[in-house]
Amino acid sequence: MEPKRNKERKFDPINIADFKGLRVLIANPDDIKQFSYGEVVKPETINYRTYRPEKDGLFDERIFGPTRDFECYCGKYKRIRYKGIVCDRCGVEVTYSRVRRERMGHISLASPVVHIWFSKGSPSKLSVLLDIPQKDLESVIYFASYLVTKIDEDKRKEAQKILADIKEERIKKLKQQAEDEAKQFGKEEKSRIKEVKKTLKKEQKELVLEETDVSFRQRRITLEKRLETEITRTEEIFTRVNDIIKSLRLWDVLSEEEYVRLIEYEMPMFFEVETGASAVLHAIELLDLAKLIGELREEVQKSSGQKQLKLLKRQHLVESMNRAGSKPVSLVLQILPVLPPDLRPMVQLNGGRFATSDLNDLYRRVINRNNRLKHLISLGAPEIILRNEKRMLQESVDYLIDTSIRTSQTQKQFKSLSDILRGKQGRFRKNLLGKRVDYSGRSVIIVGPELRLNQCGLPKEMALELFKPFVIREVIARGLTTPNVKAAKRFIEKRSSEIFDILEEITKNHPVLLNRAPTLHKLGIQAFYPVLIEGSAIKIHPCVCAGYNADFDGDQMAIHIPLSSKAQEEAMKLMMPAHNLLKPADGSPITLPNKEMALGAFYLTSIDERLRKKNLPIFSDEKEAHLAFSLKKIALREPIKARIKGDILETSIGRIMFNERLPAELGFINSEIKASTIKQIVTRAMVTCDDLEVADLIDNLKEIGFLASTMSGISVSTFDLKRLPNKEKLIEEAEGKIKEIEEEYQNGLITQNEQRRLSNNVWLEAT
Repeated sequence: MEPKRNKERKFDPINIADFKGLRVLIANPDDIKQFSYGEVVKPETINYRTYRPEKDGLFDERIFGPTRDFECYCGKYKRIRYKGIVCDRCGVEVTYSRVRRERMGHISLASPVVHIWFSKGSPSKLSVLLDIPQKDLESVIYFASYLVTKIDEDKRKEAQKILADIKEERIKKLKQQAEDEAKQFGKEEKSRIKEVKKTLKKEQKELVLEETDVSFRQRRITLEKRLETEITRTEEIFTRVNDIIKSLRLWDVLSEEEYVRLIEYEMPMFFEVETGASAVLHAIELLDLAKLIGELREEVQKSSGQKQLKLLKRQHLVESMNRAGSKPVSLVLQILPVLPPDLRPMVQLNGGRFATSDLNDLYRRVINRNNRLKHLISLGAPEIILRNEKRMLQESVDYLIDTSIRTSQTQKQFKSLSDILRGKQGRFRKNLLGKRVDYSGRSVIIVGPELRLNQCGLPKEMALELFKPFVIREVIARGLTTPNVKAAKRFIEKRSSEIFDILEEITKNHPVLLNRAPTLHKLGIQAFYPVLIEGSAIKIHPCVCAGYNADFDGDQMAIHIPLSSKAQEEAMKLMMPAHNLLKPADGSPITLPNKEMALGAFYLTSIDERLRKKNLPIFSDEKEAHLAFSLKKIALREPIKARIKGDILETSIGRIMFNERLPAELGFINSEIKASTIKQIVTRAMVTCDDLEVADLIDNLKEIGFLASTMSGISVSTFDLKRLPNKEKLIEEAEGKIKEIEEEYQNGLITQNEQRRLSNNVWLEAT
């Protein structure tokens, strides 16, 4: 088969990135054919003798391009001077081998296949689009049920009439059979009576005749009951079938049992059914999106509750597809794209063996089943065999696209196309979003409670490596070494004090960007002024953790250096934490003192009623109260009276200390400060103060919070954990007892459960 050549798809290298936007759409069969350079019809990959790609196979050079730069398959054309020529002998275009990373192929499927991304998942897009329950839709796709694609109303009425006649005939037949059996019983009874009268004596005759009468009477009762049961069962069956006939609507799903029941009786077929992906394709082809949108809008207006929600979901999906210009038929695959071979490589190992991508095995399975189905169709195989092959083709394409949705315990788990894209190790997060760049580093984060909001702690060695070109320039400019880069690098390696002085000057007003993955909103990457620190960990301000969703249990952060003056200006004006205090999701403050800081603020501003005196101490102003506290005349949380801004208030020295950290515009807050109160304070400050003043307020609240938290003694210090002087002796005694218990168990004196219980008791006593 001659592969397709797309001469018009040559890109101008100058304008290759000249586009205004990017939109992802569902590819229809025509798009897939346009992307493709040829059809893959054979499952072969590489010839085991020549180690060259097989013709029409998954690595065919005619479809995907040459394996060697500017050399065709047969070797007739070599070198760059033949660039663009298609070899008349082997059909391979003479070009770069790198095209094997971008050229796609395709497989023409013998039967339509539903795309698993749209049939599975919650909610299933196909299920919502066709308004068919997901479970029923799956049973149709995998040939377990039937989809009603056509109904003839005239024939339906005729079928109901014929069904009623068949029912009457069946019941009549059952009654006739019962009558015939009853007559037969009567004959048998008469013959039995005659026989008894002839053969038996008078004394025995009466007894036997009575027994015979009882026996035949029981048989008649059993016959009547059986007739009644069969008539009831027949009526139930026919009622069920009649209900199915009555209620059957277009695009209803019939189970195998229901379908067999409907075709069992000799009545006109008033409906047509299909099964598999072809049934779904038929249903989709008849959808008119524009008309359906109008109908759904009317239904939404009339309905309410759960039904309305369901209709709104369907309306949203249909409108989105219509707006994007996506054709619903694209949800069912008729042509399957084949990934470029260099993205699913086959590598030769020592000893002549090959290591291959799982995708090649999955593609081979699809091609084998597709070719087998084509062969069976050409032979005119029975429908039951074709259905089984179509189901197997559907499953093989499912495994190729997404293995995780269709799992099998017995088979080996392959890495599908979705697995290549999905998750942390997928193409997007690993190779596209997480690219490695120059002037960047990575390290573990630790808390820096001494930092200001716009600062971060940057390890000296990391800073020296990141800012090395800047330091080299400054070293040469100051004449500290001979004016060449090599000498400057050697000078830096000595780590003299001048180097760190230069580094301090360079980093002083040069912002750096800190990023924590995953970057889910704009607060995932913020700018800070670096403060040089010892060690190897990056220090961050405790109040910016919420924006990063960071904690200090081993989280890592990446650091990037904005190089140009415009980038630095943008970082300082837009990316500093002082300018990013609000949560993008709802506009509420997110950069807030919390945890120990909030606990400290609460402890500081709460009143300890146990310290209340009968006559509260009165102070003329805040300074006098501070003096009394420093002289230990009053306690931190003791109720006092003090003149504050002209009014005498009942408060505490803790509340006075807290309010001294607040802007004057907020007034005196004479209440307990909880986490919610801190949020209210910061929100109010945002209205009356500028960003830098709010940042200072947050720093002040952080400092007073940590200070009060320390004063409260709520945290556990190393010095609080006193070491027992006789610890070793206690452990030694316990180990001796354990040894004795072990010996008793070995000698069979105690059971295993007793040994375990006694050992536990020993260690409980020791601790």
